[in-house]
Amino acid sequence: MAKIFIITGEYSGDIHGGKVAEVLKQKMPDIEIEAIGGENLKNAGAKIYCDHSKMSGFGLSLKMIVDHLALERKISNYLLYDYKPDLVLLIDYGTFNLRIAKRLHNSGIKIFHYIPPQIWASRKWRINKIKKYVDKVLCIFPFEEDIYKQKNIDVHYCGHPLIQQLPPPKDKLEFFNEHGLDMNKPLVSVFPGSRPLELKFLAKTLINSAKELKIKHPEIQFCISHAPNLSDEVFEKYVKDADFKIIKGENQALLSVSDALILASGTVALEATLYKIPMIIGYRGPWILYLVYLMLRCINRVSLPNIISGEDIVPELIQLKFNKENICYEIERLLYEKEYRKSVIDKLGLVREKLSEKYSAEEVAECIINALS
Repeated sequence: MAKIFIITGEYSGDIHGGKVAEVLKQKMPDIEIEAIGGENLKNAGAKIYCDHSKMSGFGLSLKMIVDHLALERKISNYLLYDYKPDLVLLIDYGTFNLRIAKRLHNSGIKIFHYIPPQIWASRKWRINKIKKYVDKVLCIFPFEEDIYKQKNIDVHYCGHPLIQQLPPPKDKLEFFNEHGLDMNKPLVSVFPGSRPLELKFLAKTLINSAKELKIKHPEIQFCISHAPNLSDEVFEKYVKDADFKIIKGENQALLSVSDALILASGTVALEATLYKIPMIIGYRGPWILYLVYLMLRCINRVSLPNIISGEDIVPELIQLKFNKENICYEIERLLYEKEYRKSVIDKLGLVREKLSEKYSAEEVAECIINALS
């Protein structure tokens, strides 16, 4: 019986891993899957070794570093001496997963990395670690394939998982009626992030910007998205001053019915792009992390629609540019300058065309099955 182990580091990885596990179970019913993940992997038939709550921290605290190192050692020892899988599938979460790959090197366990580190964005030297410790790279952007091939790394372009996993746009009338929204008024939705540190640095400015826009344009409706992985206690700590509708656990539906979006940088920007919803990207973090980012980055853009297209479609308000005045100005443009709005929507449509229609999870599963046979 073939055995694999899947390692995810946060909620999105659990979703992608769950889809891969589903396909594997359909094609190889006898395959044994254990994982670090959450409900998606569990529901797909994987036995959960531990959840990834300890892995989804963000920052450079001593406790987080110690926790990560201890967990890394514990997982590696389990894989090497107890579970002994045929293959380990690393999903995203590059720093941690590459350290796991290093520990498993020369053990005879095959190491595949799905959604590899974005070496094209920062820290290019990581490709050398990938070449040394990873047997096969399963990438999700078409331009990544050439990067790895140039280094003679075994790579397969799987397509982006969001293309097939993203649900169709929600029926707007149904959603508005369900949440007491007015179909005759524009909706601006705010996505302040899915990590506590993001809320700490972003929420206040985002809420104040929404309040300012509401004063200037009373017709605008605002909703704030509550990421499902954040507890009510943590979320309410940072949004308690918001007098706007809060919607939890319906991120993609809310994205799809909005007229404009204010987003923290991340995968949510690509989801919004696939729905062709105009947006701005706002982000601010600790200065020490920002300065480190400036030293390590390889490109000047931070949002996926801009990176994929190679042009500045989406306004990026980062660090000092992340303020109420800039946010209000950019949202007003997206809502009220018709030609500009149409241009943004058209360009977002072109971004989707650059991504293939491959079913990413099935491509990954087929690569795994071929390696095990």
